[in-house]
Amino acid sequence: MFGYGQTLFFCCGVCQGYAILSFLIYFSVSMNEIIVSLPNIADGEDKSSILGNRIRKNYRHIRKWAKRTNTDCFRIYDREIPQYPLTIDFYDGRFCVHYFSRTREKEELPAELEVEVVQVLSKIFAINPDKVFWKTRAKHKETRQYEKEDDSREFFSVLEYGVKFRINLLDYLDTGLFLDHRETRQLVAATANGKRLLNLFAYTCSFSVQAAAAGASFTKSVDMSNTYTAWGEKNFLLNKFSLKNNPVVRADCLKFLDQEIRSGEKYDIIVIDPPTISRSKKMDQLFDVQVDYIYLISKSLKLLSPEGVIYFSTNSRKFVFDESNFAGCKIFEISSKTLPIDFHDPKIHRCWKIVKSA
Repeated sequence: MFGYGQTLFFCCGVCQGYAILSFLIYFSVSMNEIIVSLPNIADGEDKSSILGNRIRKNYRHIRKWAKRTNTDCFRIYDREIPQYPLTIDFYDGRFCVHYFSRTREKEELPAELEVEVVQVLSKIFAINPDKVFWKTRAKHKETRQYEKEDDSREFFSVLEYGVKFRINLLDYLDTGLFLDHRETRQLVAATANGKRLLNLFAYTCSFSVQAAAAGASFTKSVDMSNTYTAWGEKNFLLNKFSLKNNPVVRADCLKFLDQEIRSGEKYDIIVIDPPTISRSKKMDQLFDVQVDYIYLISKSLKLLSPEGVIYFSTNSRKFVFDESNFAGCKIFEISSKTLPIDFHDPKIHRCWKIVKSA
């Protein structure tokens, strides 16, 4: 019997179309493990709604994978029908609906659309309307500062590959877990056993927690937000991982790198998932991933152990990666390998694996 936090790995093939049906499937085995419970949807239901039909099809497909991988948070609709500019994410019986405004400014959610979506989800999943949570996104540049929108402090936990994460669907634009990086986290976790990992722009530390579950000997997570560093610590504790071996540091990542280089610390894996643009008052200057990625990666290379690996990702659709800035490194774009089964937009993020030469 494996103890809590120990992990049994099964390596699976890479599936064409969404790259990783499960690049890595693992199950944390313990006496008190929580197994996912996913609702069934019956045949013979009303199929008059094209949105409802698509949600049923997507859910039935993803549910099989989710049951196998002990995951109860995933996307069930991804802007596939033009007249429904929405994404719908399932979080353990709750539904987070993002409405994408067609203007550059935040516009009001059309009342008829809200009513239709709630009716569709209620019929398919037999839920009350209070299980549906709405968020609106506009086309203006996201600063990804996770601005506070409410103060409900209503948290609950979900499972991703058997690992627990705290979620909040009311207080912030984002929920505490970026679902599009689920397979990226598994890719990192697959190589983390016995390794030291540094997670920059850590948000709520999901990369680090998955690495710890996979047997990383040490992780360090860095983010500038008091709210999210505290949230990240609670994610570790939720999974019974010691903060002594998994410290969470509140710091400006750009300044932190120089300090860490001076300390002599070395890491086998470094994860860099920065915002596209950041205008935080806690920073001395505007952060722009297209400008600052060279500094970030160059400094991070100095923290890598021989043959260490950097995983760099961005959600910027205009980003251009110039490999000539990093002589002596082997660089591979792995974006297609990190696209989850439930995401239909191949440009949701881009990701590179940067290997430091010995």
